[in-house]
Amino acid sequence: MTLFILTSSCEDTLESEVMVYSNDFSTLNLANFENARLFVFQSDTVVGFYHNEEVSMTIPDLPGHNILKVTVDILIHDSWDGNPDDGLSGPDIWYMKVDGQEVVRTTFSNSPCASTYCLKQSYPQDYFRQNDPKTGAVQTNLPGLCLFGASQSYTTRYSISRLVTHRSSSVKITLGDELKALNSPDPICDESWSIAKIEVTSMVVI
Repeated sequence: MTLFILTSSCEDTLESEVMVYSNDFSTLNLANFENARLFVFQSDTVVGFYHNEEVSMTIPDLPGHNILKVTVDILIHDSWDGNPDDGLSGPDIWYMKVDGQEVVRTTFSNSPCASTYCLKQSYPQDYFRQNDPKTGAVQTNLPGLCLFGASQSYTTRYSISRLVTHRSSSVKITLGDELKALNSPDPICDESWSIAKIEVTSMVVI
């Protein structure tokens, strides 16, 4: 099966849409997940935290559709360095796959940004593009999780959404990372990420 990331077209007509899955983990529901674990961050239950790992979720029995909209809210914790390709501290890549095919491959940076020091990120575009740290974020004032747990603005929340062509009766969504923290004595404390919410909508577009 071939997946395509779609762009909007004025010629497309939305015939129907159904929210087939929505989970903010407040009910502690991890049905159909692989490698998921719950913890509490800032009084909210989230899934994580991850460093060089994948977590996946399978949704069976989808209604008839030709498009899926996948929206994931993620939390980027602590010292993500974005795009630097030094083999030690970056690039810090995060990705999303739909049925094994990558639909997002990007980087994030929690770096301060000044004229003399600014570690760029690729999001909201795919790697390799140069944007300022925290570009496209929906929340930037959360404290870090571990290394910067006592400091504000070291967890950043993003809401990432993609439309993909899809017709199968089930879908597997995989989220993962390729983090570089070889210069840290405790890499998972240095940088990690979590899932705050995931939604999937099936659509018929003609």
